[in-house]
Amino acid sequence: MQKLVEGIHEFQDSIFSTQQELFERLAQGQQPLALFITCSDSRICPNMMTQTKPGELFILRTAGNIVPPFGAVHGGEAATIEYAVSVLQVRDIVLCGHSLCGAMGALLNPESLEKLPSVRSYLQHAESTRRIVEENYQELTDPDKRLTLTIEENVLVQLENLRTHPSVAAAISRKQLNLHGWVYKFETGGVFAYSSHSGQFQPIEEVSGLPPEELHLPALPVA
Repeated sequence: MQKLVEGIHEFQDSIFSTQQELFERLAQGQQPLALFITCSDSRICPNMMTQTKPGELFILRTAGNIVPPFGAVHGGEAATIEYAVSVLQVRDIVLCGHSLCGAMGALLNPESLEKLPSVRSYLQHAESTRRIVEENYQELTDPDKRLTLTIEENVLVQLENLRTHPSVAAAISRKQLNLHGWVYKFETGGVFAYSSHSGQFQPIEEVSGLPPEELHLPALPVA
């Protein structure tokens, strides 16, 4: 706790005082560039990762970067998404998984959740991820590769859950919102973005030069 208190003093003395104009401007309101959804894992720092300043990212953190489908949970996730899209009118949502994710490891090993009923219940919103890996990748037995695949598949599954939120679906249909799937490898600093062109996660430096329609996930066809 002492480290946190010392950090506040350092922030006030060395950072706030030198960027007071920025913080005064932020006091007038916010216009974030994107909604950034990622895991609660302490090893991920979205602002450091993207080199963004206060006010530039609207951040939602959940275990396993899980987004419950609309109506499944009446909680903070849906409220945060709705506010970001409908009020702040963000033009992009990044859903970012990460390497060595404990939540995804637990999804593959449900016996580890025996004494964690709340975690077990929340991971039900990633059941599609578990089924995809279990039924479609039976030949993949290497535990490290299986975990990596699960992390990537979960990003795509959670993006589909995100589409069930009415504010998101409406903004996508107006072509006013783009969805992006990323995976961050904190041990190397690498960021991999899903490309609808290749159907794969590629280094973001390779994907960032693609046309916008190949960088973000396309809208689902209207029935």
